[in-house]
Amino acid sequence: MPVLARRLVRKMRGGAQAHLVEAVDGNFYVVKFRNNPQHRRVLVNELIASVLLRYLEISAPEAAVVDFPPEFLAQNPEIFIQLGGRRLAVEPGRHFGSRYPGHPERLAVYDFLPDLLLEKVVNLRDFPAILVFDKWTGNADTRQAIFFRSKVHEWAPARNAPARLGFVAQMIDHGFIFNGPHWDFVDSPRAGLYFRPAVYRQVRSWDDFQPWLDRVVHFPAEVVDDACRRIPPEWLEGDEEALEALLSALLRRSRRVPDLLREAARSVTDAFPYWR
Repeated sequence: MPVLARRLVRKMRGGAQAHLVEAVDGNFYVVKFRNNPQHRRVLVNELIASVLLRYLEISAPEAAVVDFPPEFLAQNPEIFIQLGGRRLAVEPGRHFGSRYPGHPERLAVYDFLPDLLLEKVVNLRDFPAILVFDKWTGNADTRQAIFFRSKVHEWAPARNAPARLGFVAQMIDHGFIFNGPHWDFVDSPRAGLYFRPAVYRQVRSWDDFQPWLDRVVHFPAEVVDDACRRIPPEWLEGDEEALEALLSALLRRSRRVPDLLREAARSVTDAFPYWR
């Protein structure tokens, strides 16, 4: 079920011109609009990614469909999309929301950590994990992540994490899987890599991509079907057959992922210094 937007907090950086809002469920969401400058297909990509990542048990924000009623937009004229010198009104209706990890006035969230702190991130293994995902889904962007300090067990329950404070990473911004709005797979060795090679220092063998590599190679079609059922019809608008073809191709290419990882290691020589 969609959640209603209640309060605008601020605009966010980035090409999609997302906005941070509070919803009536008490959570905060980074919302990408259906008529964003990057195309409505990036909302489909984001929602599908959220379902796949949950199955793979890779740390990423919870997703929601956020409803912006006409009266809410009328009360918040500062919600708009800037296209060159003109403002484009946000369409009322359902948009994609990525849950913010806490109250934005109480929780410090970083998109960069110095090496000394980066090496202490408790779920650093999620970086090789998300690379498996990015190679599989043809992410045309570089890997984006956020970091915040919190109780570890609250964010990694599947890992038997300790009940202590630590820096946690979340993988964000999946609008450019499937090559963004193009809905195809353009494989580049550098695509999907995080810009800090330190997160891959632990990679020494294929074992360091497990269990995620096996999960992708044997990915169940029913999880993909579940993702499709969650997409609001107005996000597709005639793209139903194109999406079906895309996801069929996604399942077929799962066995190529080891080759794509090996090509990245071979071509980007500084990314995996200890993988032989």
